Amino acid sequence: QRWQHRSAIQVTNEPILEFKPGSPERAALQKALADLKGKTEDIPCVVGGEEVWTPTVRYQLSPFNHAHKVAKFCYASKELINKAINAALAARKEWDLKPVQDRAQIFLKAADMLSGSRRAEVLAKTMVGQGKTVIQAEIDAAAELIDFFRFNAKYALELEQSQPLSVDVSTNSMVYRGLEGFVAAVSPFNFTAIGGNLAGAPALMGNVVLWKPSDTALLSSYAVYRILLEAGLPPNVVQFVPADGPVFGDTVTSSEHFCGLNFTGSVPTFKRLWKQVSENLDRYRNFPRLAGECGGKNFHVVHSSADVDSVVNGTLRSAFEYGGQKCSACSRLYAPDSLWPQIKEKLLQEHGKIKVGDPTQDFGTFFSAVIDDKSFARIKKWLEHAKKSSNLTILAGGGCDDSVGYFVEPCIVESKDPQDPIMKE
Repeated sequence: QRWQHRSAIQVTNEPILEFKPGSPERAALQKALADLKGKTEDIPCVVGGEEVWTPTVRYQLSPFNHAHKVAKFCYASKELINKAINAALAARKEWDLKPVQDRAQIFLKAADMLSGSRRAEVLAKTMVGQGKTVIQAEIDAAAELIDFFRFNAKYALELEQSQPLSVDVSTNSMVYRGLEGFVAAVSPFNFTAIGGNLAGAPALMGNVVLWKPSDTALLSSYAVYRILLEAGLPPNVVQFVPADGPVFGDTVTSSEHFCGLNFTGSVPTFKRLWKQVSENLDRYRNFPRLAGECGGKNFHVVHSSADVDSVVNGTLRSAFEYGGQKCSACSRLYAPDSLWPQIKEKLLQEHGKIKVGDPTQDFGTFFSAVIDDKSFARIKKWLEHAKKSSNLTILAGGGCDDSVGYFVEPCIVESKDPQDPIMKE
């Protein structure tokens, strides 16, 4: 009776460290960054608890220095993905029968490792591999991921604590089981924490998982995976399978044992996966659960009574922190005529203070390069559109240079037409 093995735990949000000069956390991070300099980490697929290499080799490049190959990895083939499915299914029953208290302790231990001895390593790999500044890495790969693991454990235990009413002649109990099959976790490049959570949360609840990390976040994702194993996660509970997106999607959604998708990424990719699941519905043993978070064209609407400083500070931070590479980033600003001159003046004034560069060399960098050559080319296309369009005026920025890294200046464009493609796409 697993529900009897439960106990409440007290958790708080992980404190965000400041990395001030002379602080121990700054020294530890600088050492971790130095250890990664010029090095390439070999990252295998991990299937059935064994490291596997395939002939399809890929590299993860540092966004701000693309001459630096930070990771060498390989794509899992269709056959290897199917092998991973079978390995996961073989572990499902034993893992699901493990008391939630025991499963929770694994994630609590992983959180403690991330909070302590492994913090600098994961931050450094997030900075070098994904181009994050020290503060953006800290709030993601440390604070948010630690909170995910701790609060997920807390909520899982509380869920099992909540039991139905019983009377003298009968006892009613509720047990939460993992799904009968496997869950596919598809994670994005922009948050190390999301990768750990997309794979970790289903596993905590008794599921077995195939984790396909983003090609441009392999270094940090593999570090998180290794920490989970060291914290006690059984090898077959989460299979680590970097793969070509369509190959992974086609393979997992065609398996009769597919029972869940935990996804963060683009709208077109999620639509494609959803359609595949719909087309294959008759072959599944269960109705798959699909959970997805996708990006959007976010905006700020400014009221005529708004405080100009708050508008400008909030907009610049939302638009340009991590180069705007977040689903929450602001890409449009709608301002009233009565305030626009003041907002415009302040925007341009503060824009000039934004520092772009190598975040590992200067901890005062506001943001670094965009993630890869595809992102750079896409942004460059829109900058060229802005320069040519009669409806658009570039007020600040607009330059880009990929000679060393995928650097794009923070750009502010004024539009006369709310229907211009740059305002909609």
